[in-house]
Amino acid sequence: MPPMKKEEATMSEPKTKYDRQLRIWGELGQAALEEASICLLHCGPTGSEALKNLVLGGVGSFTVVDGSKVELGDLGNNFMVDERSVGQSKAKSVCAFLQELNDSVKATFIEENPDTLITTNASFFSQFTLVIATQLVEDSMVKLDRICREANVKLVFARSYGLSGFVRVSVKEHTVIDSKPDHFLDDLRLNNPWPELKSFVETIDLNVSDPVAHKHIPYVVILVKMADEWAQSHSGNLPSIREEKKEFKDLVKSKMISMDEDNYKEAIEAAFKVFAPRGISSEIQQICNDTCSELSSNSSDFWVMVAALKEFISNEGDGEAPLEGSIPDMTSSTEHYINLQKIYQAKAEADVLVMEKRVRNILKKIGRDPSSISKPAIKSFCKNARKLKVCRYRMVEDEFSNPSVTEIQKCLAGEDYSGAMGFYVLLRAVDRFTANYNKFPGQFDAGMDEDISRLKLLP
Repeated sequence: MPPMKKEEATMSEPKTKYDRQLRIWGELGQAALEEASICLLHCGPTGSEALKNLVLGGVGSFTVVDGSKVELGDLGNNFMVDERSVGQSKAKSVCAFLQELNDSVKATFIEENPDTLITTNASFFSQFTLVIATQLVEDSMVKLDRICREANVKLVFARSYGLSGFVRVSVKEHTVIDSKPDHFLDDLRLNNPWPELKSFVETIDLNVSDPVAHKHIPYVVILVKMADEWAQSHSGNLPSIREEKKEFKDLVKSKMISMDEDNYKEAIEAAFKVFAPRGISSEIQQICNDTCSELSSNSSDFWVMVAALKEFISNEGDGEAPLEGSIPDMTSSTEHYINLQKIYQAKAEADVLVMEKRVRNILKKIGRDPSSISKPAIKSFCKNARKLKVCRYRMVEDEFSNPSVTEIQKCLAGEDYSGAMGFYVLLRAVDRFTANYNKFPGQFDAGMDEDISRLKLLP
């Protein structure tokens, strides 16, 4: 019998308008995009291009704020205007072009200088999910950052100078459920199997005499058995040091009856999964212990589910997060593989039900509708519970007035970030220079030497 691989879906899923991106960030990510309301400040080439990508992706609505008119120079760098737009409102022209790209997106524009709006109408920004602020001067950046943090609105700054520029995210807190790490260990629990997995493993004999059956025992079964055998002869401990890990692999190899057994080769290659620490990572532990996990009626869905996760880990999870429920491809008989799939899926579904009950109870305790967090959202959280991320950002005002000199010097000295940090320092200097002298350094050749001297003296 040839090795069996995990079957691909035989029926094609129904196509949707945003099918490709659904495959990247899933239904929850697409739903968040379609419900988002975006405000763009300044619709030059940087802002227009950023908003174009969101419009094509299906953002719910957007508002363009720009008080300038389209000039001839704009035709060479902004794809969202043409010759007919010259002399017309830039906000109106860009808004019309963007609307043509996706007529299901709601589009509006405001002909006003963003700096003026920031100063005179702070409450305007509270209606948006995200503000994209481009080409703002430092003073306006600081003011807008305060406004958006107070209103709990996400903010992204973008600044470009020709082919150089920077992007700066500024939010109090950004929580991520599916962080999509580049490399992540399969959630197989080879070193901490639950009762149903143990029972299944015990039904399979590694010493079966049939060579065909022997070479189609899945590596999950092999490693769970070998880990148990090792632990019994090592006071309940699993391999931890280099010599022990090598000895464990040799033990697995000794069970082979021929050199063409791919399942045992897979077991040896996957042995490192047995050596992984049991339980949750220090990063997830830190998130569970975060002060923001202290709940109130205003707590976000993320922190409500984190509170439920903390309870789950201490109780039903026995130190583990909810099981993800999927298994990778492996050499196996069809029967063994399907049985393994069912065992992992059943455990994952049971964990979701426990988590759902805990989430509903917590919502009730804090005075929220127990059904306000959907089951798909809870299921997604459970599947990605080992990949949670929490990002927090310094206020722009702190960054500008009290920069971390140590961090800057460290990045400048490092090989990986020296180039990017050098550009950051230079672009910040350009902003300061422009604010003080109302022109770009080197804009006029005659004053080049003087501009260089001024740059060196900037605070």
